[in-house]
Amino acid sequence: MLQLPDQVEIIEVGPRDGLQNEKSFVPTEIKKEFIYALKKAGLKEMELTSFVSPKWVPQMSDASDIVSDCLDSITRNIVLAPNKKGIERVYTTDCKAVAVFVGVSDTFNQKNINKSTSESLSEILPLIAELKVKDYFVRACISTAFYCPYEGKVDEEAVLALCGKFAQAGVDELSVADTIGMAAPHESHSLFSNLKTAFPDVLLTAHFHDTRKLALANIFAALQAGITRFDTSAGGLGGCPFAPGAAGNAATEDVVYMLHRMGIDTGVDLDKLLQAIEVIRPNISRPIESTYFRMNSVSI
Repeated sequence: MLQLPDQVEIIEVGPRDGLQNEKSFVPTEIKKEFIYALKKAGLKEMELTSFVSPKWVPQMSDASDIVSDCLDSITRNIVLAPNKKGIERVYTTDCKAVAVFVGVSDTFNQKNINKSTSESLSEILPLIAELKVKDYFVRACISTAFYCPYEGKVDEEAVLALCGKFAQAGVDELSVADTIGMAAPHESHSLFSNLKTAFPDVLLTAHFHDTRKLALANIFAALQAGITRFDTSAGGLGGCPFAPGAAGNAATEDVVYMLHRMGIDTGVDLDKLLQAIEVIRPNISRPIESTYFRMNSVSI
């Protein structure tokens, strides 16, 4: 018999992870309208933007403006701040939720931020301690938890060990990612079952990319492992510049539709979610390819 939860929390990553690699700058006011529309659709946790170098990620150069206008008391509004400089910028805002990240794979980490995994940890763990003293919600994003585009399959024990470092540091959440979309459902079930056992007091979130059209299958497998939190991106937006061939994130609308068909509540209004996608659609470089959008959008 299937073991299914009554409710699942969707963490919308479209405004940050979904847009960060768009080559053409999305106007700030459009980003804000997109965020407002996603909140109207019922999404209660969201990655708004990144405090990163505008030189390296021009799309996020308006981060301060986004944060100043898009915070609210209902949504957990998360800002990615990967280093000390980014976290110092967070301290100048009213945002109280921060995401940090590190890759399990050394090579991926080097390609991404020019540091090894251990070097990244040495920098970020003291910052996490500081954030927790200041009563921030801290989300640790674990990249290449299944496969690395440079090193191949990643050892599950290495993922558990890295997550253990963050759990010991006091993070509130571990978002564990199939960065290049190579995981299979049995691997998803195995890793998340072991994470649930190892870290019962930490929020565990699964983050799947749909490169090989296995995101929904992997989410279903993670559900069976007891995971009730999933990162998704409206319209399936996203990708990773340091992961060749990586497609977008699991589409929020496809995931929500699947969960609703199984009788699992998400609190998300699919009609309003489609309206949010229509806000951003004219401003992105590739078509919206999610199944639910293609079958239900009035603009097609």
